[in-house]
Amino acid sequence: MPITSSSTMKIESSAFAEGQTIPKKYTCDGPEVSPALSINGVPKNAKSLTLFLEDPDTSMGTFTHWAVFNISPEMTSVAEELPKTSPTFGTEGKNSAGTVEYLGPCPPTGTHHYIFTLYALDTKLTLPEGSTKEEIIKAMEGHILAEAKLTGLYGRK
Repeated sequence: MPITSSSTMKIESSAFAEGQTIPKKYTCDGPEVSPALSINGVPKNAKSLTLFLEDPDTSMGTFTHWAVFNISPEMTSVAEELPKTSPTFGTEGKNSAGTVEYLGPCPPTGTHHYIFTLYALDTKLTLPEGSTKEEIIKAMEGHILAEAKLTGLYGRK
């Protein structure tokens, strides 16, 4: 998806740094809560944000662990364990397991990359809760102002 304008938008986490290991707490081997995130540099003309957490290293293609859209563009931080602690965080879409929730990293074997991708959009999406990643991406077409990524690693033996 092409970005229609440049931006210095960033997404970071206090739980792990770019390219570092995601702590067990945020995975299927722990309580499986979403990590705290900070958001900076959202374009001033953004109307909403969309967030995906995906594992591109699966044998069956990319697995979506979390999809949230219509997040307020004024949001600068996402508390740990959202959206369970905040029903106003955004609208959740379906993950690849077909549920509407955060699924923590859970590779069957080896170490996988887990990519948080944040999009700033020039519109709010008119989709219902439980929309699929494909439906969300289609609705985002032509509306992306900026994109930011944060990649963490998690492995199991």
